[in-house]
Amino acid sequence: MEFPVLTINPAKTETDCIVVPVLADAPLLTATEKLDDASERLINQLIERGDFEPSLGKTQLLPFAPGLSTDRLLLVGCGASDKMNQGNYRKALDAALMHLLTLKVDNAAIAFTDIDVPDVDTAWKARMIAEAGIRALYRFDDYKTTKKAAYTLETLNILLSDTNAKSEAEAGVARGQAVGRGINLTRQLANLPANVCTPRYLAEQAEALGRDSALEVTIFDEHQLEELGAGALLAVGKGSAEPPRMIVMEYKGAADNEAPYVLVGKGITFDSGGISIKPGADMDEMKFDMGGAASVFGTMKTLLETRPAINVVAIVAAAENMPDGRALKPGDIIKTLKGLTVEILNTDAEGRLVMCDALAYAERYNPATVIDIATLTGACIVALGDHAAGLLSNDDDVALDLLDAGEQAWDRAWHLPLWDEYQSQLDSNYADLANIGGKKAGTITAACYLSRFAENYPWAHLDIAGVAWDGKKGATGRPVGLLSQYLFNRADEIVQISND
Repeated sequence: MEFPVLTINPAKTETDCIVVPVLADAPLLTATEKLDDASERLINQLIERGDFEPSLGKTQLLPFAPGLSTDRLLLVGCGASDKMNQGNYRKALDAALMHLLTLKVDNAAIAFTDIDVPDVDTAWKARMIAEAGIRALYRFDDYKTTKKAAYTLETLNILLSDTNAKSEAEAGVARGQAVGRGINLTRQLANLPANVCTPRYLAEQAEALGRDSALEVTIFDEHQLEELGAGALLAVGKGSAEPPRMIVMEYKGAADNEAPYVLVGKGITFDSGGISIKPGADMDEMKFDMGGAASVFGTMKTLLETRPAINVVAIVAAAENMPDGRALKPGDIIKTLKGLTVEILNTDAEGRLVMCDALAYAERYNPATVIDIATLTGACIVALGDHAAGLLSNDDDVALDLLDAGEQAWDRAWHLPLWDEYQSQLDSNYADLANIGGKKAGTITAACYLSRFAENYPWAHLDIAGVAWDGKKGATGRPVGLLSQYLFNRADEIVQISND
């Protein structure tokens, strides 16, 4: 889908459909008012008669638009003006795109940049339109014998009343398209069944991304992992016929002496729980346990499309967690890449095991920061539901930067404590630490475990167990928006410093 930015009179815009935002308690917005005037107050008449109630997300199609150069108007309710914020703007956009894509049109226009959203600019609004459009196009029907008809919409023109903001809007569109495509790649990888999306499959996808000269890809197979000393990652994978992989992708957008930002993704392509096997109900959803890895792939795709002036290293620790005669057992003691020994008390706490070796490997890059992303604990879902990712960090500045990025992208996280008092829950009688900390504060003690392997650099952990997928609706693509925005912000800082 293409997103041209137009500054012409919307009433003279030749298109199949114009998407019109309507606030519940305010006069018509600039473009909407021009459309209303040219159509003999068609929009106002509908509102005054009560034929359209502009509550948030409500849509109504007018199949005829007399006096206009468009065939149709799609009215979209945006709710009360004093309730309009970034989240409601996105909700209205998503409702508009869902309705628009059901129409048999190939060219449409949208007047959403006129909406006043506190604390954001035209670039942000244009970015969200493009991102919403790309996200709305995504379907996962790869394994359906009979597929639904393809969407026909090819062009969504962005109507801009402020002619001075065209370049700003076009920059936002470019970024929104890239983020949207990154989100869709994440959704695609996470939605794939586990018999297709294996650790080796993820390695192949990294190699495919690596065809871009800006990305250098290194794959560690099981033999190389053994030479490396990645005992925790190998221990998780040895119960499966599918061998584990550690995937390293290096994006080079800045000078070689610029410290890289490192993303570490949990890539458990299926999690049975191992010997500590999970209940059968909803176990099919454990194909989503590689959501952290999928979000890293999506973020790297976004970087390749936007080319920010920054260095980024992505590390994916990929394995299957399966029960087998060779599988990891409760009571086993393993040695990690960092050299610490770990007593296994529950084999279903395997994500932190693969992640700890990847975090130890990250240290060799002398990183500016390291962010790990993992569907790590059910406790995070209990605490935060499906609205916010859990955020824990050993550096308050990094945590605040991530929280800010989440607000900007409307892909939010919530900061949880990482106090030393929780660390004692990981004490082991037989090893340096245990892999679980008991029933209390499960999300925090999981992060405490990871923090032992991230002591030598600024680090943050995102627990995305509640946000990476939405039941039977499938993968959400989160937190690609947050991660991309965080990296965009860091790149902007680098450019400003070098310019100074």
